Amino acid sequence: MVSAVDIAGLLVIVGLNTAIAALATRFFRVRLNTQWGSALYAVVLTPVPLVGTTILLGSVLGPNLGSASTVLALTVLVPLAVGIAFDFFWMPAPDDVSVPDNRRQRT
Repeated sequence: MVSAVDIAGLLVIVGLNTAIAALATRFFRVRLNTQWGSALYAVVLTPVPLVGTTILLGSVLGPNLGSASTVLALTVLVPLAVGIAFDFFWMPAPDDVSVPDNRRQRT
């Protein structure tokens, strides 16, 4: 039987992994000048910290989900998809954001 603490722990892990996926995707979109490169890096490299977070927090907060494939699907693949979708569809493109130049001029 699943308790409220187990559900809350799972939601914390999923929420944190979603935030990590969205931030990593934004980082790759800002740093890389290619169109497909950022998406490829987000899909290939972002699961590494998500798995690490799942292992660290899952040992303390996570419920017993039954199988490893269920754990990976709920705590890595779903947050990865939501984080990437959040960055690509909801946030403005990095080229559309104007950032002021705050560098000091050396005299």
